[in-house]
Amino acid sequence: MNTAWTIAGSNSSGFSGIQADLLVFKNFNVHGCSVITAITAQNTESVNSIYHLPNEQIIAQLNALTSPHAIKIGMLGFDAQIFLLKDFFSKHSYQIILDPVLFSTSGYALFKGDILHYISCLKQLFPYITLITPNIFEAECLTQQKIHTFYDIKKAAQILLSMGVKNVLIKGGHFNEKDFSQDLWTDGNEYLWLATKRHQVESIRGTGCTFSSAITACLANQYCIKDALVIAKMYISQYIRTHRFQYHSWAMEQPDLPCVSFSPIENESPAFPACGGPIGLYPIVDSIKWLELLLPLGIRTIQLRIKNKSGLALESEIAKCICFAKKFNTQLFINDYWQLAIKYQAYGVHLGQEDLEYADINAIYHAGLRLGISTHSYFEIARANLLKPSYIAFGPIFETNSKIMSFAPQGLTQLKYWCQLLDYPIVAIGGINKDTFLQVYDTGVDGIAMISAITHAKNPIESAKEFLTILRTTN
Repeated sequence: MNTAWTIAGSNSSGFSGIQADLLVFKNFNVHGCSVITAITAQNTESVNSIYHLPNEQIIAQLNALTSPHAIKIGMLGFDAQIFLLKDFFSKHSYQIILDPVLFSTSGYALFKGDILHYISCLKQLFPYITLITPNIFEAECLTQQKIHTFYDIKKAAQILLSMGVKNVLIKGGHFNEKDFSQDLWTDGNEYLWLATKRHQVESIRGTGCTFSSAITACLANQYCIKDALVIAKMYISQYIRTHRFQYHSWAMEQPDLPCVSFSPIENESPAFPACGGPIGLYPIVDSIKWLELLLPLGIRTIQLRIKNKSGLALESEIAKCICFAKKFNTQLFINDYWQLAIKYQAYGVHLGQEDLEYADINAIYHAGLRLGISTHSYFEIARANLLKPSYIAFGPIFETNSKIMSFAPQGLTQLKYWCQLLDYPIVAIGGINKDTFLQVYDTGVDGIAMISAITHAKNPIESAKEFLTILRTTN
């Protein structure tokens, strides 16, 4: 079991601070350790008193613990504690998430002395911070900039980066927007907005603390930062929607999955048309010769992925394939070449993640085409969720040699998780063969994409027939 530390105050009400952090760590199967900086007497209405622990006790706690996989810092009461931590972190290399809490929800200052002096001291930690997670008010205090617009949020993030932190997440829960709750993450190179629909609920305590704790737990569990943000957003969205913690790692309902966008979301995207019935066996081929071999067998869905043609030869091949597929009433998806798919009125387009930034998604939608999107991770599925595609392809499920992959095999358990969570049809892809075909189908997928198991088979027609027979006998 991986380990995470929380360095924060004890909240007697249990809605934030050490108590909330340890609960979140437990829910993510992370062993939680604590370094208590202060003991507070508080409830949901007010903070009655704060006792800041002496530095000797904090040092003793730090030295008693073994190295963590990630650290969350919450409430720090005064400058001496900050400089103590600065000295400690200068001798170690950790993933550190700083949630710069300044005031309680009821407005009680959680630090000693003047706020500007305290913030000035807090900035001494920034060069050691992997990710800082202020809310809107805290970002205003840290940057001394008022935030009224999305542009202001981005500007504040840039200022925080200039102060030395590696990543910034400005939590938008308190931003004055009716329809969505949107958080901005950036590392200085990318700017991504994570958005979920707002829920009309009564005031809930500790959401910001819980969000940051969930990110910490995910980083401790070796998720990359983008996946950690998406999973944590799912977790906190579930908490806000249901008003209770779930005693499993994260959400199991699609409303909790955020949308990821390169710009603030102003309106919800319309959903792409659904495919006409189950996708089933889904061969991926590179020429009309394969369509001529496979479509007479009764295959309903097929993808054309051409990598060895360009110019007029490419366009001619795509045009012929679209025309041929229509004769068999087959759902033909064109990989990548969305302009030609629109021009020759293909059934649909399939796009990889690298193509989403450049393709004209609105043009594809208004042309009436279906859209499939490749995904390999939580972050990529959240990115696809923004566009509401006709299906989501997920993989690689197993080891594959069809293309160079930067993602490890996802496995059947993760595939089943997405089939249960998402309302989208799921297409499994990657390393699937006749020995694993039925196992993949039993996860609840809508389609199974096949490349080598058909195109590299000794007898491709017989191989395709075998897979079709399996599907027919199991339905």
